[in-house]
Amino acid sequence: MAEEVILLDTWPSPFGMRVRVALREKGVVFDLREEDLSNKSPLLLKMNPVHKKIPVLIHNGKPVSESLIIVQYIDATWVRQSPLLPSDPYEHARARFWADYVDKKMYSGGRMVWLSTGEAQEVAKKEFIECLKVLEGELGDRAYFGGGRFGYVDVSLIPFYSYFYALEASANFSVAEECPKLVAWAKRCMQRESVAKSLPDQYKLYDHMLERKKIQEQ
Repeated sequence: MAEEVILLDTWPSPFGMRVRVALREKGVVFDLREEDLSNKSPLLLKMNPVHKKIPVLIHNGKPVSESLIIVQYIDATWVRQSPLLPSDPYEHARARFWADYVDKKMYSGGRMVWLSTGEAQEVAKKEFIECLKVLEGELGDRAYFGGGRFGYVDVSLIPFYSYFYALEASANFSVAEECPKLVAWAKRCMQRESVAKSLPDQYKLYDHMLERKKIQEQ
């Protein structure tokens, strides 16, 4: 019996991007269903009744929610192809620590840069750059966060690369100048088919964010 894999998602979501990357790394064929978050589908409300948010992975009728939990589920379910989490317990714990750091810092930090102005934006920009520098320090001179192999922390962080251009344009700074090793890592990740197919064009995303910002300011 063929497996049924459905992903409820929206194209600009960095959290949905994580799941798309993980599925494609594993070579899993899936049905991507774009959600309208202003008019959520009955399927989304049924499959994620608690938070009513995307992404939701539905595997043979069973839903899994929250992006990092979904990525862990994908890694444990399709275990033979391209392992994402290390088998060593200590390295496994470190990977989960850094993915959690990304979860707690990147989205909220980037959002503050995007939505604030003036002095508040300068403070938010400084804090965001410090977050990037911490991540760059953890990366060091390695090809990927786990060493020589693309893995869990890379999957958790790479979607936010899509937002760098919008944040740079909004707050007048350059991630490449501030964190050259991190940008080199991101470009390395973008050479992977799983990533290139899952992340949107930065300029398209910037235009989308500008449109949303105009609507919110009305």
